[in-house]
Amino acid sequence: MLRRVTLHQLRLVAGLARHGSMTRAAEEAHVTPSAFSIQVKQLAEGLGLPLHEQVGKRLHLTDAGLAVAAASRDVLERLELLKMELSEMRGLKRGRVSVAMITTARYYVTRLIGDFCRAYPEVEFALEVGNREQILERLRLNLDDFAIMGQAPEGLSVVATPFADNPLVVLAPANHPLAAETAIPPARLGRETFILREPGSGTRQATERYFAEHAIRPATRMTLGSDETIKQAVAAGLGLAVLSRHVLALDPDGGPLRELDVQGFPILRRWNVVHLAEKRLSPAARAFLKLLFEQRAQPSSATANSAAPRP
Repeated sequence: MLRRVTLHQLRLVAGLARHGSMTRAAEEAHVTPSAFSIQVKQLAEGLGLPLHEQVGKRLHLTDAGLAVAAASRDVLERLELLKMELSEMRGLKRGRVSVAMITTARYYVTRLIGDFCRAYPEVEFALEVGNREQILERLRLNLDDFAIMGQAPEGLSVVATPFADNPLVVLAPANHPLAAETAIPPARLGRETFILREPGSGTRQATERYFAEHAIRPATRMTLGSDETIKQAVAAGLGLAVLSRHVLALDPDGGPLRELDVQGFPILRRWNVVHLAEKRLSPAARAFLKLLFEQRAQPSSATANSAAPRP
């Protein structure tokens, strides 16, 4: 009964286990939900056991489905290892690199990805951007070669290597009264309203740690999960924000935003490239890692070109 099992069906079941949704798994596999359902049904009939069941609005894998999903991951991972071995024999001409990174990192890392793609035009590059919790979940599921984030995760066996500075600064609208001041004391921030990143984000943790260390409790107007949305809110005068200096990289003149000269800032953090400790990296993945490591020998543009507050 296993002779008729196809790799395509195994990939579909692995996707179903990841997403817990036939619609989302079908989207990932680039097939229609009906075609997805037919393939899974045919596999179940061939095995003689149901692979999933619907409980209310949620889809759950049966014990047989969980066993098939685990076997699918093993088979597909072994095929990936075979691709790596063959790629090493041919030399780095083709391959695939998959990277997941937190939203703030895209301001800095996207340029590096461009450099890599120009150097290796035949290597496929897959990129996922999300918040910290989403990236950690992808790391746990071993969906990518690397995760790029600030603070390395705890509770996972990983290799985490810092490769670039990530200075956090206080941003204000260009017409804010503090934009023209220097050496602003921390207590002065206590009279301001802040827009914060979502709970759990590294930026949010660093901001709250700074507030606690200086015994200030600024008002919080809103919590947002996107740096771009926070930038727009700051520019609209809704409050101040602590963000990576890299968010200004695409607008070196500052535009409607200004970096405030606050005592204790910038808070220097580091970008880390993270992968599971047991993961075997392909030649293409090692080439990307090498490019990141080369950045450590160069000054970060966000640090070297730090913009002084302007009136």
